Order: sequence, then structure tokens, then C-alpha cells
Amino acid sequence: MSRLRVVTAILALLAVAVWLGGLVVLGAIAAPVVFSVVPAPSSADAMTVVFRRFDVVAMACATLLLVVEATRALARERFAWSDQVRIGASALAGGLAVVEGAFLSPRIAALHWGGAVRGLGPEGMELAHLHDLAEACGKAQLALLAAIIALQVLALRNASNEAARV
Repeated sequence: MSRLRVVTAILALLAVAVWLGGLVVLGAIAAPVVFSVVPAPSSADAMTVVFRRFDVVAMACATLLLVVEATRALARERFAWSDQVRIGASALAGGLAVVEGAFLSPRIAALHWGGAVRGLGPEGMELAHLHDLAEACGKAQLALLAAIIALQVLALRNASNEAARV
């Protein structure tokens, strides 16, 4: 198995671990606790800042993941069908992170800081809609990132089996 394959797999898995772990911690732990314990609008103030900071982390992880895939392609690593699926999943997850970080989160923050309350009035309805979209993006990223982990492991196993046959 090539050293490049091992190093790029490690970098990809680290990026995915940080990104996936952050999504889980924010969505399953931080947001529910903050919104249930801290009174509004302070809860939304805090989580808006947290989500905006995490957007930067997610987009950085997506960038690293895509650089890894580009490096493999430039090195002309052998690509199986599962590698192509992994690249597609990486690109889609990265695209969702950018949509969330560059479009959804900034608009949600602007609406919140402008006084919108989710579900009340036109701005509140827009806020609710954008929040639902952001949640869907996060859930899609979770599924894609879990698949990417499995596909990275499969790629390493296949490369190891190939090396053993040679």
C-alpha cells in the first residue's frame, strides 16, 4: 500500500472526524441544552455565534477533504468505483457546508439580529424556513460523512489486499 494512500486517508479521516463530531455535538447536545436552559433571545444570540464559528471549521474540514481527493487524483492513485462514490460524497458534503456557512447561517444571523422571532411575521417565517433548511443540510452532511468514513476504510482495505497480492 502506498505511503500517499495512508497519509491521505489519515488526513481525510481526521477532517471528517472533526466535522462529523462537531455536527453531532452542536445538534444533539449544545443547541438543545442552550435553547432549553438559556432564555430567549440570549439562547439564540449564543447559538448564532457558535454556529457561525463552526461553519468556518466545517468549511475548513471540507477543503482539506477535497484537497486530499485532488492529491490522490494528481498522484494518479488507482480509483475503484467506491473511490468515485467517496469523491462524490465528499464534494456534496463540502457543497452543503459552503451553502450553510456562506448563505444560510449569515441570513439566519441577520434575521435574528434584526429582531425576527421564528414563526412570527414574514421575517420570522423566513427564519423558520432557513432554520429548517440548515437542519436538513446538517443531517445530510451527517449521513454523507458517515458514508465517507466507511468508504475510506474500504479503500484502505482494498489497497491492503492489492498490496498483499503483489
